Amino acid sequence: MYRNPTEVKKSQIVMPCHANHCQELSVGQLLKWMDSTACLSAERHAGCPCVTASVDDIYFEHTIGVGQVVNIKAKANRAFNSSMEVGIEVTCEDLFNGRCWKVCYAYATFVARHPGGEKVHLRQLVPRTQAEQAEHSVAAERRRMRLIHHDIMKDILNNESFQKSITEGFYIRQLSSGTESQDLQEAVPTERTQVESVELVLPTHANHQVNTFGGQIMAWMENVATIAASRLCNAHPTLKAIDMFHFRGPSSVGDRLVLKAIVNNTFMNSMEVGVCAEAYKGEEPLRHINSAFMTFEVLDEAGRPRTLPPIRPEPTEGKRRYQEAIARKKIRLDRKYIISCKQTEMPLSVPWDPSNQVYLSYNNVFALKMLAARDNWVLNHEKNQVSLYTMEEDKSLCFKVEAEVAVPAATAFLLLSDLTCRQEWDRHYNLCELITKVDEDDMIYRVVTPSVSEAGKVQDFVLMASRRPPCDRGDPYVVALRSVTLPTHQPTEDVNRGEVMCAGFTIYDISSSTAKITYYNQASAEVLPYISTDIAGLSSSFYSSFLSCSRFLLEHKADAPATNLVSTAL
Repeated sequence: MYRNPTEVKKSQIVMPCHANHCQELSVGQLLKWMDSTACLSAERHAGCPCVTASVDDIYFEHTIGVGQVVNIKAKANRAFNSSMEVGIEVTCEDLFNGRCWKVCYAYATFVARHPGGEKVHLRQLVPRTQAEQAEHSVAAERRRMRLIHHDIMKDILNNESFQKSITEGFYIRQLSSGTESQDLQEAVPTERTQVESVELVLPTHANHQVNTFGGQIMAWMENVATIAASRLCNAHPTLKAIDMFHFRGPSSVGDRLVLKAIVNNTFMNSMEVGVCAEAYKGEEPLRHINSAFMTFEVLDEAGRPRTLPPIRPEPTEGKRRYQEAIARKKIRLDRKYIISCKQTEMPLSVPWDPSNQVYLSYNNVFALKMLAARDNWVLNHEKNQVSLYTMEEDKSLCFKVEAEVAVPAATAFLLLSDLTCRQEWDRHYNLCELITKVDEDDMIYRVVTPSVSEAGKVQDFVLMASRRPPCDRGDPYVVALRSVTLPTHQPTEDVNRGEVMCAGFTIYDISSSTAKITYYNQASAEVLPYISTDIAGLSSSFYSSFLSCSRFLLEHKADAPATNLVSTAL
């Protein structure tokens, strides 16, 4: 039975020494176990020591009690130049009734470090199963998200509508009016929640490279954050989520690690605690080691979140942290409900605005890559080496059309990613107009298609097109499509508004002059009529459409600018 060679498993019974006041596993202890397991997986692939660079958002779905078993499984998803992504799955097992349940899932980034200091160039991971192929493909998109995380935060804080919403908020409104309401008088000063703690890094806290163990630093950070949250509500809080851990520099044995935490903001039933770790040795200045933001809730006896008191931030730095906490909450919601949820759990058309653009783009590409990675496609029809495949699952019908074209992959990518050109070869496109050019990789179009019946109305679609060049050799070019809604382009009575769940192209290099082009579509009710006769074997219009596409690419390949589109950002 096949097993991923980088996979590492760890099982641990939760003892009282691992537990908190509620006889539940301390999250700090869990983070240490997760980090060490993931590090072993990374080193198994790298063949040399690895250090933790970052850990993505973690959402804790359940707690783990004393006497229960924690099962941790880690495996490397993809290797880049000197870094790799490792997926970490945590489940809990009850030994008395045999029940198992998911606790959390996380993605960690590790960097390989050669003992001699030489630069390490990691060998590529080769995915063997459908699940591995999906994770390997999407890992590049997740890495892109990590690299632009700081820019997303800055854009939201500079957004006029976001600033307006803060200005109209409770705290700013009260300060600007100069009045003191009862709520403001009852607000907890943030200074009261402030925590500072110093830890001396001993050999027992170090890893096998004599650096401070990353899991230990995260555990110390969780400890001071919990104290800060407790001071706000005078109760024991429960940690529900952690924003990305990002290690900015190493710490070693003999360092004094200064850990600081403070409540940044409260949101009715939850609070955000900011925590940072800094290190120094002797008389040297403080070095920033790590920062994170943790979301806590306080549960009542029935397990329901309690209402939390508002906070009164300090005038300068406190106000900045207060505003940034609101921005991070929006980012958390976008990431959780746009990125984390399954495609089938999302509404077809999600409202688009600049603040959630990055996450919609991610989900757009993610959905297409997951669809392409499926291995249960069934050949439905083939004509002159143009193949039509179908797949039925989750009460939906998906189809793909595949063929090779004598055009370089980069050229085909440039031509197919411009939807305004599609009406030249696709008879289902009566009109395609560009609404918004979000950036170089994302555009929003309005597409008008013919009526599916003689007396019916024409249909239109508002589509976001997200394009991605390959991250590495062997990766495809991707053009992903999905429906979005815009306040400026509402449905009208004379046109039926259609929706696209997931569609787009993958384009692979076969040779320097030939590309394999595959078109995918997770057919919605509005799309299915255009392809139903092909699927039923009553026509071969899919072939004529692809033939038109091939002709268009051949006629225009000289017009496309010659450029190497392998992603430089990744």
